[in-house]
Amino acid sequence: DCLLKKTLITLASQHVHTILPGFTHLQHAQPIVLAHYFLAYTEMFDRDHSRLQDCKARFNYLPLGSGALAGSTLPIDREFVSQQLNFAGCCRNSMDATADRDYMIELLSALSIIMMHMSRMSEDLIFWMSQETLWIELGDAFCTG
Repeated sequence: DCLLKKTLITLASQHVHTILPGFTHLQHAQPIVLAHYFLAYTEMFDRDHSRLQDCKARFNYLPLGSGALAGSTLPIDREFVSQQLNFAGCCRNSMDATADRDYMIELLSALSIIMMHMSRMSEDLIFWMSQETLWIELGDAFCTG
């Protein structure tokens, strides 16, 4: 597990009985337990990690020997290179290896979702520091460039 997730779990264990108002669209909603809030992010980050693992499983194939389109006539030991570089295997089709970009779209999507989760958490922290709530205070080292 990543340090962020471990930190969230630690914070959750420390705030099992900390009650605060939940918000939806900046309007007071049901009361929540702060631990529940922290653990929601562990769920999100678990899915984020899973998405990246899925991407890695599809990315991890050696394109060596695919050439510009139709392979190579050079005597390349693709399997040896693949093993030496810890790839899962070799790309099976040179046209697919050189022309398709779906894996990049998939990675960008997964990274965008991670950034959305991080942005959501950041917005919550900003709100918690605002004059509206004043629930937390962060030092300037965390808040300025």
